[in-house]
Amino acid sequence: MKPRVVTGEGPLLLAQPHGGVEIPGEILARLNPTGREMADTDWHIGRLYEGLAADATIVNTPVHRYVIDANRDPADRSLYPGQNTTSLCPTTTFDGSEIYLPGQAPSADEIEHRRQLYHRPYHDALAEQLARIRQRHGYAILYDCHSIRSRIPFLFDGSLPDFNIGTNDGKSCAPAVESALRGICQQASDYSWVSNGRFKGGWTTRHYGDPERGYHTIQMELAQCNYMCEGSPWNYDSARADKLRAILAAILQNLTRVFD
Repeated sequence: MKPRVVTGEGPLLLAQPHGGVEIPGEILARLNPTGREMADTDWHIGRLYEGLAADATIVNTPVHRYVIDANRDPADRSLYPGQNTTSLCPTTTFDGSEIYLPGQAPSADEIEHRRQLYHRPYHDALAEQLARIRQRHGYAILYDCHSIRSRIPFLFDGSLPDFNIGTNDGKSCAPAVESALRGICQQASDYSWVSNGRFKGGWTTRHYGDPERGYHTIQMELAQCNYMCEGSPWNYDSARADKLRAILAAILQNLTRVFD
């Protein structure tokens, strides 16, 4: 279950840490029926972004976030102190429900083993590709692809905006990079958006964002209602997705032109 890397020649890297659905059998056997539903997957995220930026590099992991969350701090420090969230190796869903059978949650030793086996290789791949891109272009833009159900009371009130831009309150990228993304969202009158609202960017955005050294990172959290059914069996909705893909394509194209 190594990370998958598609190498592109452009300045953009699309990271996809939560689209994987593979769970090793020995872990799957310990999950309860709620855990086996895998409701918190970033469903169809690869399909949604496929072909939208021909020269982009793509790094994703096939491993499901219930095995380990590749967008969490490896030390398991909370990214949102005081707010409900999930951990490096989640034991609950986004709704706060247990995902393991009684007594089957991972120990500290197992969590460290999973970190070395799955989390570290994914971030080694990200770091390697970002360095390659920066060497080629003088800068690199990491766009972290995410999606989530639009209504999760355990995590946030009401309905989530359609586009949720995270730049760690402007620290993870140059202002021009965030402006390029926001500009397209502002023009998309059928969609709502927010910058640095409930989602300010996960560990990937915060860890790699270093605009002074030419590393610009943004997290995009999409409300899943705009491209799929938000309940089992989590079907992709081509009509809604095609409309959304047009906006996403414009966003990615705008990002690649920021420093031209």
